[in-house]
Amino acid sequence: MTVTTRRLFRSAIYLLFTLINVAALYFAMQYEFIAAVQIVVYVGGIIVLILFSLFLTQQAGVDLPVPSLGRVVFASSLAFFGFVLLFTIARLGFSGSETGELSGSLEMNTLGKQMLSFDRFGYVLPFEVVSILLLAAMIGAIAIAFRTKKDA
Repeated sequence: MTVTTRRLFRSAIYLLFTLINVAALYFAMQYEFIAAVQIVVYVGGIIVLILFSLFLTQQAGVDLPVPSLGRVVFASSLAFFGFVLLFTIARLGFSGSETGELSGSLEMNTLGKQMLSFDRFGYVLPFEVVSILLLAAMIGAIAIAFRTKKDA
């Protein structure tokens, strides 16, 4: 419903519920820290940023145009390939460590060291890429908010 609704505000609210459900899955898997980060960063930060962007541009109640048939076919095929990729990964399995075995518990000390590590299994590069992506989104939101009415 997040991507199929034509109203921007409703889409943002559906995204909010989706992200809360992802946090619930983390709680169900007993990854409380990741679930808390999911709620604080995504539910509390990103959704608020999206809602502020919508309200600043005064387009919260605007209906989106009906997508063309080409876009619907492209999005459907992209979703299908994404599903096939996830199914393949789930079927073949993946390992989270060098030995191929997932550890049963996730300690915060280990997670923190891996987040800031430059080693083979470090997450510094993805962390920085995501931060640049969020910065670009914030700059884009500011540019849209300061757009004059003549440009709109």
